[in-house]
Amino acid sequence: MAEFPAATVVRPSLVFGPEDQLFNRFAALAALSPVLPLFGETIAEAGLTRFQPVYVGDVAAAIVRCLAEDGAAGKIYELGGPKIYTYRQLMALVLAYTGRRRLLVPVPFGFAHVGAAILELLPGAPLTRDQVRLLRQDSICGALPGLAQLGVEPTPVEAVVPGFLSRFRKGGRVVEV
Repeated sequence: MAEFPAATVVRPSLVFGPEDQLFNRFAALAALSPVLPLFGETIAEAGLTRFQPVYVGDVAAAIVRCLAEDGAAGKIYELGGPKIYTYRQLMALVLAYTGRRRLLVPVPFGFAHVGAAILELLPGAPLTRDQVRLLRQDSICGALPGLAQLGVEPTPVEAVVPGFLSRFRKGGRVVEV
C-alpha cells in the first residue's frame, strides 16, 4: 500500500467453485482412497484449522464492484462466505455430498510437510508444501470490509457444492447433510 496507495487489495479465504482444487480434490481422493487426511499441529488438533470458503462467483462480483467504485481505491477487502468451518467439517461435507464413508486420519503438519515435499514432485502434485503452510493458519475474515460492504450476498457452500460434486456421488444418489 505504501508503493501503490490507490491500489485495492482483495484477500479471499479459500475459493470454491465447479473446478476448484478444494472440494473437487478431496472428492476425487475420497473416491480412490479409504482415508482422508486431517492436518494439525498434533493429532489432538488435527482438522481444527478454520476456513470461511468463498464462492468464485462472489469473488468475481466483488472485484467488479471494486473496479466500478471510486471509493474502493486504497482499501483492503477480506472476502469470505457466510459460514466458518473447520477443516474436519469441510471433509465431512465432501463425504456427505459424495455419499462416501471414509476414515479421517490425523496427520501432524511435520509429517504432512515431509510428504508434500515428495508429492509435489509428481505430475499434478496432489499436495504441496505451500498448501501445508496454508493449512497451518485460519483463513477467516476479520474486521476489514468484505462482501457486504461491496453489496455482494455471499453464496453458502451448501447452495452449490452438492451440484458440482455430483459426478463423484457414489451410486448417483443424492445425500443430504
